[in-house]
Amino acid sequence: MQNRISSFPPVINEESKILILGSVPGVKSLEKQEYYGHPQNKFWKIIFELFNEDFTENYKEKIKILKKNNIAVWDVIDTCERKGSLDSEIRNEEANDIRNLLETHPNIQAIFCNGGKSYKNLKKILDKNSEIPVYLLPSTSPLHTISYERKLEDWKIIKTYL
Repeated sequence: MQNRISSFPPVINEESKILILGSVPGVKSLEKQEYYGHPQNKFWKIIFELFNEDFTENYKEKIKILKKNNIAVWDVIDTCERKGSLDSEIRNEEANDIRNLLETHPNIQAIFCNGGKSYKNLKKILDKNSEIPVYLLPSTSPLHTISYERKLEDWKIIKTYL
């Protein structure tokens, strides 16, 4: 098995109203040290389209767009072992402290999980009677093969909390 990989620090500020959680960065994201760094991942395309922003490859500008729209991004997994980028290859994972993040950022009104792995792991972390609604969204990964249009349509729900 590969060496342990680690997630990135959260992208968040005091105004963040929603939290989008992935599982853990893939190989391309780790190489670039950017959330959703794989060129075929649709995360950034969806975010820019939802907020009628002009797309850019500039990562600092992408982060500004998230913050401007009160969106926080993090991963459910802090560290794990994984060969390649498939969530199904994740082993020996340790969770990020999602509870603490929510306590220190009380403006978060909803959590959106980018794919099934993050959703499943989050459910292990949060209490069943958590007051913050949690939504499972289709993964923006190119490995999740539903159409872009379908992904975009499903992701529109995040705007109801902004």
